[in-house]
Amino acid sequence: MTTSRAFSQPATDFATTDIEVLTMHEARCGMSNFDRRDMFKVVLVVEGANELHYTTRSYAVDRPALVFTNRLIPYAWEVVEGSTDQQGHLCCFSESFLHSAMRGVSLKDTVLYKVEGNPVYFLDAEQLRYFTDAFTRMRRDLQSDYAHKDDLLRNQLSIIIHEAARLQPATAQHAPANAAERITSLFLNLLEVQFPVTAQLREPVLKSASDYADRMAVHVNHLNAMVKEVTGKSTTSHINERLVMEAKLLLAHTAWSVGEIAYSLGFEYPTYFNNFFKKHTGITPLTFRRAHLAVA
Repeated sequence: MTTSRAFSQPATDFATTDIEVLTMHEARCGMSNFDRRDMFKVVLVVEGANELHYTTRSYAVDRPALVFTNRLIPYAWEVVEGSTDQQGHLCCFSESFLHSAMRGVSLKDTVLYKVEGNPVYFLDAEQLRYFTDAFTRMRRDLQSDYAHKDDLLRNQLSIIIHEAARLQPATAQHAPANAAERITSLFLNLLEVQFPVTAQLREPVLKSASDYADRMAVHVNHLNAMVKEVTGKSTTSHINERLVMEAKLLLAHTAWSVGEIAYSLGFEYPTYFNNFFKKHTGITPLTFRRAHLAVA
């Protein structure tokens, strides 16, 4: 039996902090940066039993491990009820923070952050000591007054990512059993890759079933049939629901104008966005924003 931990909740703002290094105890005590959806994260589990859940697979993290989670793929992190106190370290950071250290390679293209990559790497005693020392150095550097500490932190993160790439990844407890599940899993993950939309991360948003089918190299009719078979909903329904969710977050938690939100979500004109939002919610974007502000 598991109890959910709020390690992957939507952010309530779009702060600009680019890196944070915490202990698990500090994260549980409300260090909010670890909850930011626009951040990449590296977690060093030292003690405690956890479960990491993705759309179609789960991992039992019941021993020392290095775990990579990120804004590209939705996940749920749960602590197994009755397990020992959670001990370990975590680092959350933006892609732009690490960009220069990775020599222009997007984190999305690295083996540790691919949609179908393996995020869990179990550690032996020697590897645990190595990564514990790395996190300890990062914490020390972050708290120092050294003028070039960001460079030190980037180097440490780059080393951790490269060292982990040499490890043997853990095996998921469940994998898609057939082509329909596999294609649907890829679609749902690709859908989440588009979000969140932030001022720092302006990336094209795929808005139609054909867009996703083209990216996945499958015929749109085949994609629609597979998604409908597995989820009971059409591809377009999934896309529209996710766009509405993101629109509500932006309306509620940013000062962007309705026009800016429309363009950021890939709508050519604000009127198209207004019509889309009203069709799916029954109210206009401005009405939703005013209602949210009134409640807040």
